[in-house]
Amino acid sequence: MDLDGFENEFARFWIDGTILFFIYKDNVSINLEAAECIVADRIQFQNDVAYPIFCDARGIVSMDKPARDYLAQSGSLLIKAVGLLVNEQVSVMVSYFYLKINKPSVPTRLFTDQLAAIAFVSNYI
Repeated sequence: MDLDGFENEFARFWIDGTILFFIYKDNVSINLEAAECIVADRIQFQNDVAYPIFCDARGIVSMDKPARDYLAQSGSLLIKAVGLLVNEQVSVMVSYFYLKINKPSVPTRLFTDQLAAIAFVSNYI
């Protein structure tokens, strides 16, 4: 994997300073198989180092329940905190549902402002 960043069919990610930036591609649908691939690639890229993550989830158009469950629990490995950037009403509702029902095992908050999301995860460096 490229030390400067990584890209798969669902997302691209890189480390800037001490924050991992994770950007979902446009019009992505996430099922359990996709979630497992995303997490495996991220963990390999991180090389056993935990990071706070800024996650731009605006490209996600759908995510099934098994994928949400997996990302909320098993997908939290090597993550200190997550700032989720959302901008559309549907994304906000889906993300809120994810936070309340799936209850991620690391501190996770929703944001509509990128700088606020980065400021939040910066508290976990």
